[in-house]
Amino acid sequence: MSHLLLSILASSLIFIIFKLFAKYNINVLQAIIANYMVACTAGCIAYDAPIRISQLSAQNWWYGAMLLGVLFILVFNLMAITTQKNGLSVAAVASKMSVAIPIVFGIVILKEHTGIAKLLGISIALIAVYLTTIKPKTNDGFTFQNIVFPLLVFIGSGIIDTSLNFIKTTHVALTDVAIFSASIFGFAAIIGIHVLIFQFFKGTLKIEVKNIVAGIALGIPNYFSIYFLVLALSNKQFDSSTLFTINNVAILLVSTIAGILFFKERLTPLNWVGITLAVISILLVSLSI
Repeated sequence: MSHLLLSILASSLIFIIFKLFAKYNINVLQAIIANYMVACTAGCIAYDAPIRISQLSAQNWWYGAMLLGVLFILVFNLMAITTQKNGLSVAAVASKMSVAIPIVFGIVILKEHTGIAKLLGISIALIAVYLTTIKPKTNDGFTFQNIVFPLLVFIGSGIIDTSLNFIKTTHVALTDVAIFSASIFGFAAIIGIHVLIFQFFKGTLKIEVKNIVAGIALGIPNYFSIYFLVLALSNKQFDSSTLFTINNVAILLVSTIAGILFFKERLTPLNWVGITLAVISILLVSLSI
C-alpha cells in the first residue's frame, strides 16, 4: 500500500509542476527533456548492479521500454499543453479517465477477479471522473483544441498504463524495476535531445536556465511516480484493475484539490458531486480486495 500512496503523491505533484510551467513561462519541451535525463539518472543510481548496455539490450523488456519512452515524451507534452489550455483538473481528469483502458485489459485479457463491489466501484469511478470534468460555460464556445488535447491524453495515458502493466507482469523482475524505469526515461530523453538538435540547426533553439531548473524539479517526482507504480503492480495483494482504479481516482482527487487551493480553480456543484463519488468509488474498490 505504501508504494501505491507514494506513486499517487508523486503523480499529483507532476500536475502541480505543469501548472507552474505556465505561470513562469517555461519552455515545455526543454523542461521535459531535462526531466527525463534527471529521471533516467535517478534510476541508474537506484540500480544496485553494474550497468552494461549489451546485457540490458538482451532483456525481454528492452524494446517495450523503448516503446514506452516514445509514448512518454508524446503524452507528457500533451499533458502539459492540456494543463495550460484547459486547466489542472481537466488535464488530470483526461489522464485518469484513461483508467478504463487498463481496467478493461485486466478484466477481459488477464481474467482478473471481479465482484459486485469492485464493478460498482469502477463504474462510479468513471462517472466521478466525467462529472469532475464539467466546467462552467464560457464565451469561448466549442473549439477543436478544447477536446482534442484531453482526448489524446486519455488515449495515450491508457496505452501507457496498459503497456506498463503487461510488460511488468510478463518480463520485468523485481530487481530490475529501477533500471527498467530508467531505460524508459532514457529513451524518452534521447528522442527529446534529437528534437533539440533539429531546432539547433534550424536556428530556433534558445536554452534558458529556468527551463533546466524546471525539468530537474519535474524529473524527481516523475521517476518515483513510475518506480513506485511498478512496485505496486508487483504486489500480489492488488490486481491491476483494482490498483489502477484506486491510483488514478486518488490522483484525480489530489490534483483537483491542489487546483482549488493553489491555483484558485473553481468547481461547479457537479464537480463536487464527482469528487464525492470518487471517494465512494475508492472505498468500494478497496473493500473488494
